[in-house]
Order: sequence, then structure tokens, then C-alpha cells
Amino acid sequence: MRDARLVFLVFITAWLHGNLLAQTPQTPTAGDAASELKLDTGKEIFEAACIGCHGPGGKGQPESTLGFERPSTFPDFSNCNGSTRERTFDWKATIHEGGRGRGFSEIMPSFAEALTLNQIDKVIQYLRALCTEPGWPLGELNLPRALVTEKAFPEDEWVLTTAVNAKGAGGVSSELVYEKRFGTKNQLEFAAPFNFLERDNRSWVGGIGDLVLGYKRTLLHSMNTGSIFSLQGEMALPTGNRLRDLGSGVTTFETFAAFGQRLPRLSFLQMQAGAELPANTEEAPQAVFWRAALGKTFAQNQGFGRIWTPMVEFLADRDLETGAKTNWDIVPQIQVSLSRRQHILANIGVRRPVNNVTGRTTQVMFYVLWDFFDGGLREGW
Repeated sequence: MRDARLVFLVFITAWLHGNLLAQTPQTPTAGDAASELKLDTGKEIFEAACIGCHGPGGKGQPESTLGFERPSTFPDFSNCNGSTRERTFDWKATIHEGGRGRGFSEIMPSFAEALTLNQIDKVIQYLRALCTEPGWPLGELNLPRALVTEKAFPEDEWVLTTAVNAKGAGGVSSELVYEKRFGTKNQLEFAAPFNFLERDNRSWVGGIGDLVLGYKRTLLHSMNTGSIFSLQGEMALPTGNRLRDLGSGVTTFETFAAFGQRLPRLSFLQMQAGAELPANTEEAPQAVFWRAALGKTFAQNQGFGRIWTPMVEFLADRDLETGAKTNWDIVPQIQVSLSRRQHILANIGVRRPVNNVTGRTTQVMFYVLWDFFDGGLREGW
């Protein structure tokens, strides 16, 4: 198999240098001019450089034509479910750096010397147009995930978030979240919290908290304005032990709106606002909350490599009871991609109370995120 890859790479490199890298032709005849390679449009560039593997319409050549086994990540660019999820720049990085650059198959060669960045942009525009179904939010609106503020973009992810008390009584609270996208704009969510708390007598108790089921629907999105807006509803079941402070003891419904806005130079703003509505207000009070995250992404290797995203979140919540006060927190943090494919990321930050500090402690928070649609845990490194 390795020999087949080497033969293919040698062939594609020689072919590209003989065609794509050709400069001004020798005084052509009328017949020569008719056979000149045209590279003016994305379709022409695709048919000259990409169709041999990716096939007519970007659907992929059969293995009998390819002459090698298809990688598991071989794309079908006409499939909107796959082709709309990624950012245009992720496509550009794979074309420019080759499969190796983003942890895909090494069979995909680098076109850094064969195509200009402008030509690569034209190819990507052509590939984007192969999805003919309207309504799919594009990957540019999939903004980096903050530690607390929910995103508006529907995802396929596993996320494990942990918060550790930095002061006062010991406490470790974790939540494992599974998000599954379906259709153009929908997402189902399941969250399982599990906590460990230090008691007054220095002993520790632990267990599962209130399990959460949720549904998200994207209502509005626009690449022209760089905006996306979604609504989500959740139900928290009283599965945690209230006597041990591991649950609320009552079924609670939560509803919120999530908004994301792209800003210049890879900056972004995300906001979330909603309410917690327990089925029995004698057991737990109703509450409202508001969250916002502001950040900016930086990338290594001229933008093609590892990404770093510093963010700051501003959090507010208030119980709807007479005399209740609004709690404000601030959460500086930084997210970093762990895998070359950027489908496994980590985030670490500190949640600090700004006011009403009695009974509220500073927490160190972190998460590990796996976008399983982009590959397995052991892929893309």
C-alpha cells in the first residue's frame, strides 16, 4: 500500500509540474491554443488538478479507477451534511498543506507550489456550490466553544467539563455532554453531571447529578452578516441526591436563546439568555441568567497550524425571589487545538465571582472537546 502511495505522489507531482506550473507557452499554433490548459475558474482548476481522485461533481472516483484504497475520510463534496460544516479556511489549509497538514491521508498532496492562494479560493468556491440544498449553516458560523456560554451552531460533539473549587470547601463538579446533530438545523443533547463535595466533617460524598435532555433548533443564520441565532429547550430530571447537595430534587425546565456573531480578524461574540423553571417552586426558585463570551482566534504556520483562542466570559444569574441579588462572574480562558485536524480541543480558565462572594468560590475550569464527526479519537494527530 505504501508503494502505491509513493507511485501516486510521484505521478501527481510530475503531472502538476508539467501542467499547472507551466508558464508562458512557446509560440502556439492555432491547434496548440485550442488545447491549452485553462485555469480561470474554480471548475477548470478542479477538473485539471482534483478530478482524478475526487471525481466529477466532487463525489469521488470509484476505487477501481483510483487504483488505491479510499481513506475513511474521503469526502463527497456534494453531500451538504459534510461539506457545510467546515470553515473555508480549513479547506484551504488541507489543499495548501496536503493531507498530512491536517492529519488526513498522506495520499492527498500539497498544492502549495502548484496553485496560488487565489486559485485555491476559486476551487473552494466551486466545491461550496456543489451543495445545492438551502438552509445549511456554514462552518464559519461554528464559533469556538466557551466554558459556560452555549453555542448557537448545531454540533456532533462529546464535551467533558470540570470545575474545581480553588478556595473554601473542596468540590469537584463535572459534566459529560453528548450533542448529536440531525437535519440541517437541529441538535439533540444529553448531559450527565457527576460531583464530589467535601462535607463539614472533612469527609467526601459523590454521585451523579440531575440528568439533562435538550433540543436545539437554529432559526436564523447569515453569512452576509456573520450571524447565527438558535433556541434550545432542556429538561433536568431529579436524578441527583438532594440531601447530599447533588441535585435539585425537582424536575426543572430550562429555555434559552443563543446568538453568535463573527467580528473582523477572527474575533467573535456569543451571547446566551434564558430562564430556569422548576416544576415545583416550593422546592427550587425560578431563575434567569445571561451570558456573553468575547474572543479572538490566532493560528500558527501562517494560519494553517494549531489554533489558540483567548476568550473572556461575563456571567449573570438571579433567582426570581423577593430580595434576591444578581450574581456576576468573570471567566478568562484560553482554548487550544490538540490534534492537527483541530477536532480535539481543550480549554482552561478561572471563574471568579465579581460580587456577592459569600458562599461563592473561585473555580478552576477546563474541558476537553471531541468533534466526532471529523474523525476518531486516535485520528488526526
